[in-house]
Amino acid sequence: MARPRTFDEPQVTRQAREVFHDQGYAATSVEHLTAATGLSRSSLYGAFGDKHGLFLRAFAQYCDDHAAAIEHELAGDPSGARARLEAHLRGKVSDPDAPRRGCLLAKATAELAGEDADVARTATDFYAAYERALTACVRDAQTAGDVRADLDPAGAGALLLSVLRGLETLGRARHPVASLHASVDSAMALLAAPGR
Repeated sequence: MARPRTFDEPQVTRQAREVFHDQGYAATSVEHLTAATGLSRSSLYGAFGDKHGLFLRAFAQYCDDHAAAIEHELAGDPSGARARLEAHLRGKVSDPDAPRRGCLLAKATAELAGEDADVARTATDFYAAYERALTACVRDAQTAGDVRADLDPAGAGALLLSVLRGLETLGRARHPVASLHASVDSAMALLAAPGR
């Protein structure tokens, strides 16, 4: 009979995810993971199979956490939906002098998605959830009369997702902040209902 585990798997997954986030998948060794989690190699392998299995669990946890946070941030009363959308977009414009750790999702997809179907699937599921949250927020803003009624909410959600990913990528490249805010201005102007 297998012995019960004496550690908190979600917590261990979070500890491992920090290592993968900082170092990337290929540069992370099992020794890095055992040092960060305090578990032996055999315990890690027994719980997660191997480094790849632990990474997939950590990556899925990261995506699930972020999807839940985005959904929470964008949900609410329809009267505040347009303001929530704009705040969300502006939140992706980062301070050019701030330390840049980068996004685990962007790092993982750049490093692995082309050759790892599991990583690609998790990333695709995350982006689908993100787009649904944006679409719902656009629909709420339309209900409040703050976004053009003739816009297809799903199409607007897809456009906003593209803008958001562009803002993050350009921000990491230290693109001028004024230009990024101008992009947000333009996206919000495209959504605006007449007279708003």
